[in-house]
Amino acid sequence: MKIDEFDYELPEELIAQQPSAQRDKCRLMVIDREKETVEHRHFYDVLEYLKPGDCLVMNNSKVLPARLFGEKEGTGAKVEFLLIRRLEGDVWETMVKPGKRLKPGDWVSFSDSFRAEILDYGEDGTRIAAFHYEGIFMERLEELGRMPLPPYIQRESTAEDRDMYQTVYCKEEGSVAAPTAGLHFTKELLAKAQEKGIRLAYVTLHVGIGTFRPVKCENIEAHHMHIEE
Repeated sequence: MKIDEFDYELPEELIAQQPSAQRDKCRLMVIDREKETVEHRHFYDVLEYLKPGDCLVMNNSKVLPARLFGEKEGTGAKVEFLLIRRLEGDVWETMVKPGKRLKPGDWVSFSDSFRAEILDYGEDGTRIAAFHYEGIFMERLEELGRMPLPPYIQRESTAEDRDMYQTVYCKEEGSVAAPTAGLHFTKELLAKAQEKGIRLAYVTLHVGIGTFRPVKCENIEAHHMHIEE
């Protein structure tokens, strides 16, 4: 299957750069394959298409503020980390930018008491890094990290993104990107679903770096997918 079979034009002005203040007021397209019809609704209408006894399964993974900005010790060069996954203890696989500046043995400082040592090279240009810090790792990450917005969002992340780029039912930390299909549910909408007799169930799938990586090969079957937990 060739990648050019999926080409389509998406005007940049149609890519929202800010989330809607009310999650469930985004637009919803409903396609009926049997009737061959297309309806244009809003997401808060979604319960009209669910019936009592249906089971709604949602991913409760929580996005980490996985973007870190620091300096390479000794040179002061600006460096960006994007944490991908914890390997063991305080050792993480991470994307780095610019990659050529960081080799095994190099150190990066994100604050006076939060540093990382490059241990090795990982897959597809990533690095294996060990963090050295004071306090609790996740608390320091919440303090220093930023939300890793998708590449089509052409702005820096803000404090508001820490809430809006999470689902309202997120629980288990570990994703580097939001499970976006669930972003538009509100607590009120889920309560209405239960009142209607719709069952709610949760799974945990941590969204990995593959969601950010472009498909570069002509035959998409040759594309290497990054693992997800």
